[in-house]
Amino acid sequence: MTATTTLLVIAKEPRPGRVKTRLTPPFTPAEAAALAEAALADTLAAVAVAPARRRVLVLDGAPGPWLPPGFDVVPQGAGGLDERLADAFAGCAGPALLIGMDTPQVTPDLLDADFRDCDAYFGPAEDGGFWALGLARPEPALLRGVPMSTPVTGAVQRERLLTAGLRVRDLPPLRDVDTAADARAVADLAPDGRFAARLAACAPAADRRRASR
Repeated sequence: MTATTTLLVIAKEPRPGRVKTRLTPPFTPAEAAALAEAALADTLAAVAVAPARRRVLVLDGAPGPWLPPGFDVVPQGAGGLDERLADAFAGCAGPALLIGMDTPQVTPDLLDADFRDCDAYFGPAEDGGFWALGLARPEPALLRGVPMSTPVTGAVQRERLLTAGLRVRDLPPLRDVDTAADARAVADLAPDGRFAARLAACAPAADRRRASR
């Protein structure tokens, strides 16, 4: 058990036109936002039952009814994603593990970070990024300047950790939800989650729109 770890979730408020824009088409902006909300709700549900000293939602926007109890909400910092991730770690006084809202298939077991024999956790994403980053001693400089949202983001970030002399423990790769194909694949991995249910509700309308073109 690692109840001394802070679990961080960095997320955007799921509003139409601001989230999951690569899902449109085939989904409408409202459907894409509903899928983002479901993904975020599944993520927060996993974090809520994982062992942690503190649970923090680092949010761009305002919280909604999808936020469970037990979370502190702090605003995201300014700048690019690397700066915002760095700022999230800067607010932690001890070991911290950060994830995003794009992997609703995440489980509490994956978030049970034990830093007794490592300095960092790294969870690669299948698109070349990363879905999780944990630091026993949060150091914002380890993230600043890492190119984000590229096919080499994960490789550059992991190399940054190794160059700093950190002992890195790798987590299993997970698939981010960016496209409709991603959404279907992730829903298949977690068929009982909110995300899968929301996708099942949205998909028939998206299929009808595609067929009518």
